[in-house]
Amino acid sequence: MKKIIFSLIFCFVSLFVVDWQDYEEAKKVQQKSSKIIMIYVERTNCRYCINMQKDVFDDKEMSEWIEERFVPVKLNLDMDELPLDISVSMTPSFYFVNKYQKIIKMIPGSWGGDDFKSLIKNIKEP
Repeated sequence: MKKIIFSLIFCFVSLFVVDWQDYEEAKKVQQKSSKIIMIYVERTNCRYCINMQKDVFDDKEMSEWIEERFVPVKLNLDMDELPLDISVSMTPSFYFVNKYQKIIKMIPGSWGGDDFKSLIKNIKEP
C-alpha cells in the first residue's frame, strides 16, 4: 500500500516539472514554434543545480511559464556532449539559443524562482 501511495505522489508531482527535451528534438520544436531554446547545464551532485530543480523547475507555475516561452533542454556536464561549442565554467549555467543556433544570452549561477524569471523574461530574438 505504501508503494502505491508513493507512486501516486511521485506521478502527481511529476506533472509539474519542466518537460525537458534533448537538443536535437528542441531544434525541431523550435523550427515549428519560433521559441528560443533554453539550455540548462547541470552537473551530477551539484547542490546549486539540485536547488534550482527543486525551487524553480519543480514549481508548476514556473514550469508552465518556461514552457510557454522557451524550448527547455537539460544537459548534464558529466554525461552529455554539449552543443554549439559551449564551454561551461560553473554549474548551473543557462544558454539561450536563437533559430540560427547562435547563443544570444548566457546566465551563470543558481537563482530563486522570481529572480530567475526576472533574468529571462525579456530574452527575445535580437
